[in-house]
Amino acid sequence: MSPFGEPDPVRAAALLGARAADDGAPVRDLVLGLLKAGAGADHGLLEAVMGAALDGYARANRAELARHDTERAAFVTDLLTGRADPGGLAERAQRYGIRLSATHVVLVARGAEVSPALAQRVDGALAARYGDGNTLTTLRDGELVCISAGGLRGIAAELARLLVGELGPGGWQIAVGRPHQGLPGLARSLGEARGSLDHAAKLGFTTPVLHAADLLVFPVLLRDREAITDLVTTVLGPLREARGGARPYLDTLTVLFEHQGNYTATARHLHLSVRAVTYRLDRIRDLTGYHPGEPTQRFTLHTAVLGARLLGWS
Repeated sequence: MSPFGEPDPVRAAALLGARAADDGAPVRDLVLGLLKAGAGADHGLLEAVMGAALDGYARANRAELARHDTERAAFVTDLLTGRADPGGLAERAQRYGIRLSATHVVLVARGAEVSPALAQRVDGALAARYGDGNTLTTLRDGELVCISAGGLRGIAAELARLLVGELGPGGWQIAVGRPHQGLPGLARSLGEARGSLDHAAKLGFTTPVLHAADLLVFPVLLRDREAITDLVTTVLGPLREARGGARPYLDTLTVLFEHQGNYTATARHLHLSVRAVTYRLDRIRDLTGYHPGEPTQRFTLHTAVLGARLLGWS
């Protein structure tokens, strides 16, 4: 079809461009066809027709990408929540090369504003690196969610590398769930990854890549909230009576444990003298009866401090 014989050739060209995109025709074929059909036509008309056809082609492509992204996001949501019919879900999974009975790992990136275009680029880069059907990446609830075949090596490091290239080195964090098998395993791995990000935010962990397997102690601590609350209140409650409240002492203990009990490194981090750090730790012992320098008391204090941060207690 040539738009040059139409009453409105510009509008006809836009429809022609959209149809070419829907049919999967290369844009080069569209341009060559229009040039051939418009040989001898007025230069201004040819330019307007060409522009309209390319605009129609681009709009149709964007609409197709948006539809594809919507379908992909809906599929991932159904996959991770298990709300859809398993039979229909299995049929949809085949389109993306996913075997529902296999072992998978879910990775979640959070923190920076991730656009659909970025998610598309990351998905394409991971597919190119690991092969179609081994990864599936999409945007979900403002987070970048990647479903990975359980045996892939280096997937977290590769995702981090891509995010550094796209977003820079800061402002985001990746958590990797543990590998689990089958459809219920996907939801479990997602929950572990998101839970790790939640715990990291409460505890102030800034490591770019977190592994749920390394943070299993924190769900255990929170599993019996009444017990951990009782521990925090009993061990750390007396610090509230100190001048300035509990916060300076909690901060001191937190940094001390992060630096494996090194007083000098703790003082440097807190911009204090070693003598000031020693004084605070002695005050903690006087108020609570616990001192991190005592091996039998260190674990109790450390657990109480972690529990306080998880609970938002101060």
